Amino acid sequence: MTLKRVVVTGLGALTPIGNTYPEYWEGLKSGKSGAAPITRFDATLFKTKFACEVKNFDIGNFMDRKEARKMDPFAQYAMVVAEEAIKDSNLPLNELNPDRAGVIWGSGIGGLLTFQEEVKTYAKGDGTPRFNPFFIPKMIPDLSAGHISIKYGFRGPNFVTVSACASSTNALYDAFTYIRLGKADVIISGGSEAAVCEAGVGGFNAMRALSERNDSPQTASRPYDKDRDGFVLGEGAGALILEEYEHAKKRGAKIYCEVIGGGMSADAYHITAPHPEGHGITQVMRNALEDANIKPEDVDYVNTHGTSTPLGDIGEIRAIQRVFGEHTYKMNISSTKSMTGHLLGAAGGIEAIACIMAIQQSIVPPTINHFVDDADLDPKLNLTFNKAQQRNVNIALSNTFGFGGHNASIILKKL
Repeated sequence: MTLKRVVVTGLGALTPIGNTYPEYWEGLKSGKSGAAPITRFDATLFKTKFACEVKNFDIGNFMDRKEARKMDPFAQYAMVVAEEAIKDSNLPLNELNPDRAGVIWGSGIGGLLTFQEEVKTYAKGDGTPRFNPFFIPKMIPDLSAGHISIKYGFRGPNFVTVSACASSTNALYDAFTYIRLGKADVIISGGSEAAVCEAGVGGFNAMRALSERNDSPQTASRPYDKDRDGFVLGEGAGALILEEYEHAKKRGAKIYCEVIGGGMSADAYHITAPHPEGHGITQVMRNALEDANIKPEDVDYVNTHGTSTPLGDIGEIRAIQRVFGEHTYKMNISSTKSMTGHLLGAAGGIEAIACIMAIQQSIVPPTINHFVDDADLDPKLNLTFNKAQQRNVNIALSNTFGFGGHNASIILKKL
């Protein structure tokens, strides 16, 4: 069969450095850090007292507060960015075939705050089981896609991928695959996460995964720096409208770029640690290049997983060198998590948007907070340290990897 072409026609973002996709992109270009002391709860007794929170956000500006109370923040974020992306795409909702319009979303954790609050309330009681009737619908990750589809009447493919920090890249790849196989015309895809709460920060602290640089939150996320000490927890959402090319062309849609391939793999090694030789990371990028039918030297920019952990950063760069060989020195590489923090299951959504805007504006966003070179990293690599760089980006690759050894990559191309 002849595979359909898939393009991106709409974007939406809610991030720690901007509450719309244009604001987010401006934050990336300027090297803005979203890290600051935690305001969601009293973090005085926690090892990590800062995070990359969404700022100046009021859900009442986007929906009726009564309806909002039926949703965990991760689902609220999903609704907000989906609406922005749909408006940005000028999708003619009344003219779409609803059976060929879908929602494929990603979230690594889902309603963690809801779960925490319900259990706390029960634990403070007399043992009588009193739970909010919306407890389960607010908690389960798939309700983000459910809410979006209900609002817009999309009756096509509808589900949420859960693969930790690879979740929304998996969602994008699934959406791309459904459309190219002719199973849908339009799919809203991306991801959302809202884990900045006691359980989220405390849980990651217990794993020793988070930076504890409490004296300097804004410089705490420092991928590829010698003194990196863990990731900074972020929150937010990113949405993309994926559309079959002829369908988009027929309606005169604005087209940001083409999705040309993707890949998935597993480390099959450890529940949290990356494979020391980067086998799964190497394979996922090779799978993506093969799927896109391009050569390593065709890629101009790699947006890395780059979380600012001692082991993870090195493993990914070594895998990139293995896959791209000498061309590694001719590419731009950067980690936008240095600015946004790590949005967990939503990371792939906002990082795909970073790649798309790099293609659109010929600007590679930086890896900020580089102070000390890491002797284990080749100094000839262009890791786009500290300042954005002008560059014609024809093809960009975005990597995301998750606990459990889940790896996902997506490749985007200028149309």
